[in-house]
Amino acid sequence: MINSMQRVTGVHGAQARALRALKDKKERQAAGCFLIEGGKMVREALRCGSVRTALVDENRLAEYEDLTQALAAVGTQVLCAPAHVLAAVCETRTPQGIAAAAALPVPPAGVAGDLLVALDGVQDPGNVGTILRTADAAGFHGLLLGPGCADVYGGKALRATMGSIFRVPVRQTPDLATALADLRGQGWAVLTGELGGTDFFARGALPVRQALVIGSEGGGVSPAVSAQATHRLALPMRGGAESLNAAVAAGIMMYALAQAKEFTA
Repeated sequence: MINSMQRVTGVHGAQARALRALKDKKERQAAGCFLIEGGKMVREALRCGSVRTALVDENRLAEYEDLTQALAAVGTQVLCAPAHVLAAVCETRTPQGIAAAAALPVPPAGVAGDLLVALDGVQDPGNVGTILRTADAAGFHGLLLGPGCADVYGGKALRATMGSIFRVPVRQTPDLATALADLRGQGWAVLTGELGGTDFFARGALPVRQALVIGSEGGGVSPAVSAQATHRLALPMRGGAESLNAAVAAGIMMYALAQAKEFTA
């Protein structure tokens, strides 16, 4: 296997530098691809046909033989390297033996389904990735990112998605309020999670198409975005806590909305 595969010997070679550069958002945008790590993520990307280049620890080629063969079969450039080169490319402290450059998805023009989650300035990449993963699990049809959100294609957010980045369409907008106003004009319910809002569990009947908006960890939903809400809702705090983590609150509401739609369908 190693004799038939190009070997990257140093961290300063062109191929290693190109992969390392993908840790930077501007470089990702310029290259049109992002860095993924680990067998699970690479397999998910392979199913989408989006892997451009893969780099494998030469000491773990047998472990990933089936994957590297599948990648090569679809025309992916597959490289091997010593462990220290892979470690320099990866963001994680303990690389899983394989990393790859995957093509950035083409942003969707609209929403294919009728459940959408929108993020208004959610800055923690772990929260952004977890919300996307939960949206995938709950059956939501897209993620809309407003200004100030963590980059969903950054390393920490990607790891939190656990592969859901390849299944949930992601669209970014420079003006979330205007994007939500457009949805509202098309008959969507715009549900903002806000302290002091109506009890989420007493929200009553909703239109078929629903956009759930989650605000920033510190400031909540911005005034401009709140102005587009058809429903301002809050999870009841029955204990001593004043609020919930953004990803936890989003998960509770997404599952409840999805279940309510299934029940009434």
